[in-house]
Amino acid sequence: MMWFLYVAVGLLVLAALLYVLGNYTFWLPFRSSKLPRIVMLHQVTPKDAASGMNMPPEKFEQLLQLLTRKKATFCFVSELEQYRNQKNVVALSFDDGFMDNYLYAYPLLKKYNAKATIYLATQIEGIEKLTHEQIHEMAKSGLIEFGAHTQHHVNLLKLDDQTAYDEMLQSKRDVEALVGKCPSFAYPFGRFNEKHQKMAQEIGFKNAVSTRKKIEAYEVSNQFNIPRVSTHGAMNALQMRIALAKGRYKL
Repeated sequence: MMWFLYVAVGLLVLAALLYVLGNYTFWLPFRSSKLPRIVMLHQVTPKDAASGMNMPPEKFEQLLQLLTRKKATFCFVSELEQYRNQKNVVALSFDDGFMDNYLYAYPLLKKYNAKATIYLATQIEGIEKLTHEQIHEMAKSGLIEFGAHTQHHVNLLKLDDQTAYDEMLQSKRDVEALVGKCPSFAYPFGRFNEKHQKMAQEIGFKNAVSTRKKIEAYEVSNQFNIPRVSTHGAMNALQMRIALAKGRYKL
């Protein structure tokens, strides 16, 4: 029965190997430090468990500490063009407009003097949203720039063209009414097509971010389909480094 033992051990080793390769993507291609890292985030709160949506404050601070040690240059997503080919450029981005961005992320951004872009779904329901007063304070700090994320956080692919256009346009106008400008857009759920990219350009956005988990050069070809670095609130230190190096830490 030794063959059975060998097979069992072999299967265990294979399972362990697949787990490591799936959760630590060190084997993905190297990405140059001259390529910008646009980091995708949502919530930063101690009230909820760590997840793909929530990076607790202590983990977010670890991320900021790591980027600071790497001598990162923090910029807004709308500023990516002017930092083309510069090393260690990082654009932190938050989707939706959760109030915890002000309560927990903003103090840490101030502590590390790190810029960030927050994409507001201006009429989203079901979340504790940033107040107008909080948005005004953050915008005036010079550390936060606000972009648009549609009004109602809708899947653009499920809408007719005119409704999709209106959602994008009105969210831009809402943000402009709050802070005076709205240069960038984020597609809700990462769902969009080439028509929506053209809409974003026609409406007057400077660029737009997607949920593609990748690191690549900022070019005209992807200006309205910018990939972002995938994060998770439960990432360990090694996974965090892999994500920033490769664009994603797991499959």
